[in-house]
Amino acid sequence: MKQTLQLRLSQHLALTPQLQQSIRLLQLSSLELNEEIEQALQENPLLEREEPDEPAVFTGADDALRQTRSEDAPPAAQDERGPEPEWSQDDADWPTLGGARSPRDANDESDADAGELQAAVTSLRDHLIQQLALSQLSGRERLRVAFLIEALDDDGYLVSSLEDLIDVLPDEFAGEPDELLEDLTIALMHLQSLDPPGIGARNPRECLLLQLANLPPSSQGPTNALATIIVRDHLEQLAGRDYARIKKALGCTDDALRDAQTLIRSLNPRPGAQFGTLDTRYIVPDAIVRKVRGSWQVQLNQEAIPRLRINRLYANLLRQQRSNGGSNLAGQLQEAKWLIKNVEQRCDTILRVSQAIVDRQRAFFDHGAVAMRPLTLREIADTVSLHESTISRVTTQKYLASPSGIHELKYFFGSHVATDTGGAASSTAIRALIKQLVGAEIGQKPLPDARIAEILGAQGIVVARRTVAKYRESLGIPPVNLRKTL
Repeated sequence: MKQTLQLRLSQHLALTPQLQQSIRLLQLSSLELNEEIEQALQENPLLEREEPDEPAVFTGADDALRQTRSEDAPPAAQDERGPEPEWSQDDADWPTLGGARSPRDANDESDADAGELQAAVTSLRDHLIQQLALSQLSGRERLRVAFLIEALDDDGYLVSSLEDLIDVLPDEFAGEPDELLEDLTIALMHLQSLDPPGIGARNPRECLLLQLANLPPSSQGPTNALATIIVRDHLEQLAGRDYARIKKALGCTDDALRDAQTLIRSLNPRPGAQFGTLDTRYIVPDAIVRKVRGSWQVQLNQEAIPRLRINRLYANLLRQQRSNGGSNLAGQLQEAKWLIKNVEQRCDTILRVSQAIVDRQRAFFDHGAVAMRPLTLREIADTVSLHESTISRVTTQKYLASPSGIHELKYFFGSHVATDTGGAASSTAIRALIKQLVGAEIGQKPLPDARIAEILGAQGIVVARRTVAKYRESLGIPPVNLRKTL
């Protein structure tokens, strides 16, 4: 076969590094964005974070972006990252992201590091060992109890049987299996006498019985006795709300059973969980909506906007040595400028999309979730002249603070259900109606899913029973038999 050379012309879209960075920053949450910026600050000396007590070097970033915008940029590129501004190393003002803030008061501790204010957390093991050290047990008995403490799980349960624990006893506890089992049984009794009550239980029933037995003498009465019998013999029926069978078996009245149930509910089935380390996750809203002169207006949360600027010292050094064309600082300067502009564009896109969502869901902010209207990504994309994929990135892990609470932007989008009038009702509004109906129902006669569907149908919302069941489960509402009360 003869080899030939052919010239072909074709068009393709190439993602520049700046465009890739813009897309990546757009889909990051506020916490992930801060992590990305912290990494950039460590790698790029020309980028620095503006301190709150320092005046802003340049506050006209929006105007500069508009002035340097290229008129010839194709619309498709503007949808994702906006036009590419042209920068010069001789710019008099280096860009800064974020406005100046008032200096922090030296006596103001509201902005103190959370790590400084976090109290020392005592673990369950340390709490039990401290009590064991104050006991009157012998040294060998303390070692056995300490061994059982090490075998507890995070909820305070002894998940392994005593027979299984004999096989992993240290060598200093060598002996006959029967003697070791008796010693561990005695050690378990000592462990179960420690605080919190119910510690060292081997199942939820034993945990509740230990707590009932540990109640003060003033609480030891008919209610405590009935609660003990219910936990010991009828705990499954109580969990299944089978009150008729419990009353028939025990011959008790509704009032007595109600008091015993209230006492049982006051117990803690996970006594060790209170000593666990809580993994607290804080949500920082990206935007805030407020009602101004009868209109809902969105503004960016200034606390969530990174405050970045170009390091003027390095920038001046680069300007003085710009004749040396191969300097690595020139590339880092360009990277720093693009990062600032991409973060700024991210904030602008979030603001535009949030305002468009609020405009479409004004009834929600005025009347609550029952007034939520159906909304799709396509509607918002057409409103702000962006692609649906961009709207999807903007609304993922981005939060809007409102008088009704903090909601993810995804929350305002939902499918629709047809109504008798030919309109459509949002699935979010239907969930809110179901929650209202369940909250107003009579405990002795809770509403089944079929009845809820009939009530919604009477209001013009055509919804099947299985759809009601799906929405109810998504709200975490138990079925009708588990909502029945005395």
